[in-house]
Amino acid sequence: MSYTPLGPRETGRGRSGRLPHSPERPFVSLLRTAAPAAALLLLAVACRQVLADGPLLGPDRDLAAELRTADAAARGLYQLLADLGNMAVALPVFAVAAGWVLVRARSCWWPVCCTVPALVCVPVVVSGLKAWTGRCGPLGGEGYFPSGHAATAAVAFGCAALLLAEHAGPGGARAARPAAWSLWAAAAALTAANGLGLVVRGYHWPLDVAASWCLAVVLTAAASAAARRGPPRPGRRRRVAPDRG
Repeated sequence: MSYTPLGPRETGRGRSGRLPHSPERPFVSLLRTAAPAAALLLLAVACRQVLADGPLLGPDRDLAAELRTADAAARGLYQLLADLGNMAVALPVFAVAAGWVLVRARSCWWPVCCTVPALVCVPVVVSGLKAWTGRCGPLGGEGYFPSGHAATAAVAFGCAALLLAEHAGPGGARAARPAAWSLWAAAAALTAANGLGLVVRGYHWPLDVAASWCLAVVLTAAASAAARRGPPRPGRRRRVAPDRG
């Protein structure tokens, strides 16, 4: 039965992995654009503060010292939270989410391909910033800005939530709005808990963690934009008229 004069109605995601067009609320569209731009600006400000020994570093150290007083009360708990940023913990969480999406929607390979480069970029970008800034850590040593553990946790959990919220339904459909918000809230809670554990245990300054979160917003937003755009389609070859002159 034909729904339109153009042919049968399509549902779900086609072979190309592209989501069908659906109108988006202006606020959501604005947030998708403004959030990564603001995060990139804040990351630049944080780098400038570290390089120039700016005025934010004083409160940053004071906050770290105050938070570390809670270490003795629950040392094991905060160590567990800090370990959420280990690759052995964060990457399997992402792998389970990616595998679930591929099983639920076998044609939904493109979003997974978009999120993997975001994870690959984390150690590359973080290592470059560490070498550039050379910030000392709370317990000594150099190369602590930004936090690699915080960035790994934020990108892995954020990309997992992105895949499950946007592409885990039948045929690659989006999850219901309450379920999607719950996934994003869980990712944010795990990311915040990891950052708190890193600061309380003395592995990083708060500014190190905040800068990593900004980097994660930029990388996750880029993966989301690429996934929504869909895979590149092969262009049609233009016919060149033969020269009859």
